[in-house]
Parts: sequence; C-alpha cells; structure tokens
Amino acid sequence: MNEKALKQASKFLSLVLRHQPELIGLRMDENGWVDVDQLISKAAAQGMTYTPELIAQLVRESDKQRFALSRDGERIRANQGHSVEVDLGYQPTEPPGILFHGTAARNWPSIQEQGLLKGERHHVHLSAERETALKVGQRHGTAVVLVVDSARMHHEGFVFFRSTNGVWLTDAVPAPYVSQE
Repeated sequence: MNEKALKQASKFLSLVLRHQPELIGLRMDENGWVDVDQLISKAAAQGMTYTPELIAQLVRESDKQRFALSRDGERIRANQGHSVEVDLGYQPTEPPGILFHGTAARNWPSIQEQGLLKGERHHVHLSAERETALKVGQRHGTAVVLVVDSARMHHEGFVFFRSTNGVWLTDAVPAPYVSQE
C-alpha cells in the first residue's frame, strides 16, 4: 500500500475511533474499544478495505501513536482526542514543570483572553517536547508554540493525565498559565 493510501486509511480510522463510530455502525465499549473484525467488516461496507495486518501496521507506524491494540490483538481504540464519550482509564499524574502547545499564530489573541479550551474534545492536548508542539501548530498555518506553566497549575489543583502515547491532557488551561515562547 502506498503512503497516500496508508494516510487515508489512518485518517478514516481516526474519524471512526475518535469522533464518528456511528458513521459505519460501530459500537464502542465504555473504554473506546471496538472489535477488529467488526471494524473490518463495517468499514468494508463503506468501501474501506482493512485487514488485521493493515490495522497492526497503522497502530505500529502511526507517527503520534494514535491507536492501541489490545494485548490479544482483537480490539482497537484511539489513545486520545475523542469527541465521543469514552473512559480511557488514565490516572491523574504530576506533569513536568512546563508543557507546550502548538497552534496557529492567528489563535494567540483568543488564547490570551480565554486560555486553551478543549473544544469538541475531552481534553486540551499538551506536549513535553517543544518540537512536537511546533509540528502540531504547523498543521494549522503559521505556527506559534505556547508554554504552559503546568507546575503552577498542578500546585493550584488542576488535574493532568498522560496518555499511553505520551500526550499530556487536562480539562483547560486558563490564560494566566499560558505564555507565547
């Protein structure tokens, strides 16, 4: 499968596992897991061809480790970024002193007023690495990297989680905790 087809397969998988499982008639359990065989058959009915090998490849090669397979390889889920209600079972974790968030420069004035909001997702996504945040921001236009004072937030009672792929998650980052790099 060529790179373009792999990217399309990954994007479709993100769509149904994070946002619209009903698009192909999938039913997730409360933790976001779906049966791989069911995913394959329901995607096929929509003209998308998946095999267990392709799914394993997408999980293994995802640049951001967006997906996880169960230990037995029979179920799959997205690691974070859901707009549908799921409980990923993440435990509160003390964050590093600072975290980063990448966004388009045009969003900075709004963030200065409102802070970082989760929007349609369950959490605001943050990175421990500046480079990762920069890559995320570049997807949206001219990038700006924001610095989040996560140590102060944590000290003041804000809760953080770390997803299995290393993304830091929190409900919101109020404006006083965000600065432009």
